[in-house]
Amino acid sequence: MERSPREELGLVEIKVRDGGPYKVTGPVRLVDARGDEFTVPAGDSIALCRCGRSAAKPFCDASHRAAGFDACERAGDG
Repeated sequence: MERSPREELGLVEIKVRDGGPYKVTGPVRLVDARGDEFTVPAGDSIALCRCGRSAAKPFCDASHRAAGFDACERAGDG
């Protein structure tokens, strides 16, 4: 499988989803408050909660849908 230019450079990509989570594509290392690590290999993704309602924090469990969470930030706005 061919790697994308982002993967070739080892860059992390964070996409803000309208009314939903942050989609983070690795390689990345996420460290929680206890110091436990979640490793995301290059090309793999995780979804991080933005609404604060997830029972699986810091990960998204789609609770934003029932909560009516609405946000649509745009780069360059503000």
